[in-house]
Amino acid sequence: MSHGDGTRVVRAGLPDAEQGAPFLPGPVFAGPFHLKGDVASSEWAYTRYGNPTWARYEAALAELERGEVVLFASGMAAAAALLLTSLRPGSAVAIDADCYLNVRRLAQTHLEPRGVEVRLAPPAGLADAVQGADLLWLESPSNPKLDVYDLVALADAARAAGALTVVDNTTVGPLYQKPLVLGADFALTSATKHLSGHSDLMLGYVATRDPDRAAGLRDWRRDAGAVPGPFEAWLGHRSLATLDVRLERESANALALAELLGARDDVSGVRYPGLRGDPGHEVARRQMSGFGTIVGFDLGGRERAERFLARAELITEASSFGGVQTTAERRLRWGGDDVTEGYIRLSAGCERTADLVADVERALHA
Repeated sequence: MSHGDGTRVVRAGLPDAEQGAPFLPGPVFAGPFHLKGDVASSEWAYTRYGNPTWARYEAALAELERGEVVLFASGMAAAAALLLTSLRPGSAVAIDADCYLNVRRLAQTHLEPRGVEVRLAPPAGLADAVQGADLLWLESPSNPKLDVYDLVALADAARAAGALTVVDNTTVGPLYQKPLVLGADFALTSATKHLSGHSDLMLGYVATRDPDRAAGLRDWRRDAGAVPGPFEAWLGHRSLATLDVRLERESANALALAELLGARDDVSGVRYPGLRGDPGHEVARRQMSGFGTIVGFDLGGRERAERFLARAELITEASSFGGVQTTAERRLRWGGDDVTEGYIRLSAGCERTADLVADVERALHA
């Protein structure tokens, strides 16, 4: 029988039932494993080469992504692995100018000086920028501006130009958007965010349908040492079972807040793909099965934004998203993003919707 992803995540990657065994075996802590004779005689030899705890979590994520998954120590470790295994001196990469700032920084500070042409382009210019390039790097919805890109059209344009396509899927994740199904060659996700969901660990991964490219990423992980900890991988896998129910509440909260904010005269620039009037709504409706937890809005200046964050009781000021607690920050405090001084990026948590809406309303009045 075929089940939906919301059902699949509850059991994804679990071993077959065994009398007296736990549903999800605990993390395997090992540097070396017992290994006699030929190294090929055992699946496990040394944790930098592989670990059964990672393998179970990768298998679970592969069910959602519809492709092979390679797990890394963080989302940026996964991004670095992709960029450094796909590009070399003389290569060119077209990068979404609104994508995650540390991806842009890595490309400009480490790849460009080593002979890689880095082409930063706005959304409308990506199809042109990929001509003659080796790689197209997208993030949709983008972070923090929440622009939504037509992934099918851009992946087709990249393929016609002879380039591979990477989609950073962190803002919504594999339950709500499947980049490989939409034509991308790679899907990158920071599992630190919604997948782990409790703001207490760092993980990232790359999914692909190309076995050779997956093998190349595993070789890079082994040689560069960008390996996840077994306990973090186990926590991530344990958290996966509640992903659907967490996202359901969080996304409902995000929509309720977006509707509240959009109706106020003292708030501008509200962005949420689930809003009918959002510029990305129609594309999001075609390629996403849910609209995610993140809302962007402008409070008109730094001082007012900071007062709002200070007055809200149910918003934790922090620089991340996807957790069970509602978090937000004035995004420009980091620099590097094309947003205003008063732009807030908010990630709705699992609080009761009426309580969260009332708290945000009180903070805005204050």
